[in-house]
Amino acid sequence: MRCALLLLGGLLLAGCALNPATGRNDFVMMSERQELELGQRYNQEILKQYPRYADEKLQAYVQQVGERVARHSHRSQLNYQFTVVDSPDINAFALPGGYIYIHRGLLAYLNSEAELAAVLGHEVGHVTARHSVQQQSQSSAWNILGQAVAIGTGIGAAADLTNVLGGAFVRGYGRDMELEADGLGAQYLARSGYDPQAMIEVVKVLKAQEDFARDQAARRGQTRQSSGYHGLFDTHPDNDRRLQQVLGPARALASGSQVVKREAFLEHLEGLPFGDSAATGVRRGQRFYHGELDFTLGVPDGWTLNNRPDALIGLAGDGQAVIALTLVDNPKGLGAAQLLRERAGTQRLVAQQALQQAGLQGHSAIIPGSAPRRVAVLLHGGRAYLFVAAVRGEASLQSRDSQFLEVIGSFRPLAAAERKLAEPLRLRVVRARAGQSLAALAKQSRLPGDAEASLRLLNNLYPVGEPRPGDRLKIVR
Repeated sequence: MRCALLLLGGLLLAGCALNPATGRNDFVMMSERQELELGQRYNQEILKQYPRYADEKLQAYVQQVGERVARHSHRSQLNYQFTVVDSPDINAFALPGGYIYIHRGLLAYLNSEAELAAVLGHEVGHVTARHSVQQQSQSSAWNILGQAVAIGTGIGAAADLTNVLGGAFVRGYGRDMELEADGLGAQYLARSGYDPQAMIEVVKVLKAQEDFARDQAARRGQTRQSSGYHGLFDTHPDNDRRLQQVLGPARALASGSQVVKREAFLEHLEGLPFGDSAATGVRRGQRFYHGELDFTLGVPDGWTLNNRPDALIGLAGDGQAVIALTLVDNPKGLGAAQLLRERAGTQRLVAQQALQQAGLQGHSAIIPGSAPRRVAVLLHGGRAYLFVAAVRGEASLQSRDSQFLEVIGSFRPLAAAERKLAEPLRLRVVRARAGQSLAALAKQSRLPGDAEASLRLLNNLYPVGEPRPGDRLKIVR
């Protein structure tokens, strides 16, 4: 144990480096060159998992705003890349070395260029303070210590114990790092001419998101499980004492003229898909429509559809049954039955049956075992679609198999009249007229569910605000 502690002490001494943003000596086990290489490698993987939003004008605008903030950061020499991800999620994140991503879904709820700059500045703060590098270094140190303890004692479980401790220590960025990123981001806002108060405005936007999600869950008799933006934007109130403390120095840096740019920002949101996009396919109630791939399918009542870049996932209301649809390669041009057997590999297929539906050829089977699965392949338009379905908990495959077959059987080409259903809802920016209420606008909206509450949320008026005549409003059509 003493040898292990000496090893960890040596690592700590060897791994201290001056933090360029804070001036502290932080424990890191990675040079800046290694950090940049890591970011480049991760960036390639991220772009495989998260599709880039195909609007170059919007991409260029976000890059321009991000660069303006990054030029005034503590690591302005980095080649920052800001990317809009084609996802309805409300999120943003950063990789080591200056790769920063903001989801299209978060853009829809922001209300000015300064607020966009606040989000990007927060992420730049994570990069300049090397938070992800610190995390990785701390995790590596714990793993090395665990291995040393295991070798020195001969007890393999010691390594597992220290890995658990290390994981708990570095899980997430943590409140201090997030507040630090808030403070750094606010400084960069002020130095670049933006109003640092925008950091507080983003807090309010994301706090309203949490309130809305909780209120909607309560109406359905459910418990809201928080899954918001990773930053503390959505967890600390706008009067949080510590947030006010970190923003204080930024306000002192602010000049007399502080840029907000609400009008210019809203112009860039005109026509932005709201929710799903045409490129990723559109969910409408219990059905999914994809125009480019020319198919639709449905799930039973009470099920939800999760539209991920790598799979379309249907989940039963009780969480005990799940079915996933993915596109798979078929370079040999195999038939459905042959392809399914090839995908199964050494796994045995039973209860095999040919599928013929809506002019499509397919094949289905069950993979038996302690965790049996229903699998199927359907061929359509030169592409191969693989279904994999399974049960959880105490449920049996037999008890849910009819629903799995129902979902598989619902897959078919789009009818001509359905093609418009594959088009997304889009944001439109209008001027509020005198006497015009959000309740009246909600009646004209195609928003599902509580359209009035959704419009209030979009316009930072949740839960009961009303627009003033002449205000620019985001509506959904």
